[in-house]
Amino acid sequence: MSEHAICALCGEHERFTVYCQAHTYQVLKCNACEFIFIPQSYRKAVNYTDYKSEAVTAAVKAGNNWLKIQRHKLRIKQIKRYKPGGTLFDLGSGWGHFLKTAQTSGYTVSGVELSEEPYVYSVKYLNLPVQRADFFQLNFLNQFDVITLWDVLEHIDRPVPFVVKCNHALKPNGLLVIQVPQIDSFIARKKKCNWNMMGLDHVNYFSRKTLSNLLSANGFEVLEMRSSWEVKLFIMYTLLPLIKRFKVHSKQKPSIREVDQNISAAERQHFFNRITRFPKPVLWMLIQIHNLVYGLLSRLNIGEELVIIAQKRTSV
Repeated sequence: MSEHAICALCGEHERFTVYCQAHTYQVLKCNACEFIFIPQSYRKAVNYTDYKSEAVTAAVKAGNNWLKIQRHKLRIKQIKRYKPGGTLFDLGSGWGHFLKTAQTSGYTVSGVELSEEPYVYSVKYLNLPVQRADFFQLNFLNQFDVITLWDVLEHIDRPVPFVVKCNHALKPNGLLVIQVPQIDSFIARKKKCNWNMMGLDHVNYFSRKTLSNLLSANGFEVLEMRSSWEVKLFIMYTLLPLIKRFKVHSKQKPSIREVDQNISAAERQHFFNRITRFPKPVLWMLIQIHNLVYGLLSRLNIGEELVIIAQKRTSV
């Protein structure tokens, strides 16, 4: 077991069990709070200021912006049940399509993004008010009605001070909306270290219990928690590796995991573009089907991602 491991949630530094063993790292489970994480000694130093290449940007530009915005409308619908308008800050705003959807839905938006290519794209091509900065270096106090974290918290080494800073940045009764890979989902529990969301880029693995505890202990009341199934992730991280493995003409075919590790981000995006190259009426119909399936799977708590909506408490 890794020496000098420290639980980022509760500070425990002795009582751990090995959740799973990958080729180059261990994943540990804290016996004190049940948080699952990759120890600091294994962690890969990811340069988030250069996280996406120009090739990925070219693939994103070639994609269907209308489709991307339609995809995010379901997220906006969930948020509007609690905050129908106001100021919305997207932390780790990526290529900006969610922010653009929020803007067209009536929110006053802003965001922050570390990676250069997505930042430039969102400012230059989507005309969004996004900063390229480290959130920890920004000073916000009681400023936003909504803060969103779409697949961000799993990358953060210090989730507790990160969530505390989000709390300070929100107005009283403001919302924090988080999506993370769900470590207690059926597929994650079945595949363990072979889960396609397991890797050194993701250092934290939250369950319903540990994410809820993190928020409750740091000034939030959980309003809603549901499992999420992202069709885009399924296409890029499950369907594409399956197709590529099927095309391998060899007696000893590589595993899906091995195939997946050799697929670039640009190739994934180009594949998604090809799969979704349909006339707009067909895409609209497919989106309606997706939304129905998404709603059903959420009610059944089936999905690899966890979405939680929490409200800032006015008093601790």
